[in-house]
Amino acid sequence: MKQTARNKTAVLAALLITILHVCPAQTAAPKKKAPPKPEPTAQELSEYIRGALLSLSPEDGINDNLEVTFDAATGVLTVKQPGGHCDEFLAALNPNHVVWDDFDPSDSRNTRERLLRVTMVSVTGKTARTCYDKANQIDPSVPSNRVRLLFSYAKADQRPKFQETMTKAVKKLIALTGGAPEKDLF
Repeated sequence: MKQTARNKTAVLAALLITILHVCPAQTAAPKKKAPPKPEPTAQELSEYIRGALLSLSPEDGINDNLEVTFDAATGVLTVKQPGGHCDEFLAALNPNHVVWDDFDPSDSRNTRERLLRVTMVSVTGKTARTCYDKANQIDPSVPSNRVRLLFSYAKADQRPKFQETMTKAVKKLIALTGGAPEKDLF
């Protein structure tokens, strides 16, 4: 009987040792983290913004975004609309003041499509934009201390997280063109 107990103890000990050696071998190797995604370039961000301005453009004959260009050397985004064009000086914009609003451009005679409008102000002492009329003359009636980009509300509403994504793209492009980076003020 003592021999049977010893045999059982030996078998249990061998089984325990085998289990302990096998268990670590069955655990999955730790996964290596994927390398971080590279940050987008100024050209990639400007192409994203250009694409959104053109594909989500209002189509009311007044606020249409007809063409959008970006000059990487100067950091100027030019938006051409039916009444002329505006040169937007991205490095002059304050990334802490980006405001979205739902705007109705209708007047007493004409009903127009709702717009989604993003407004960004310049940092103190800098010009945010210069706008020109069809004759390429500076239009003094357009405030130069802010930039407004216009989108069709109905079209933009079809894209999930559009405002959030566009805000990130604009803020990153401001920083890449020499503007101030966003700060957490509070």
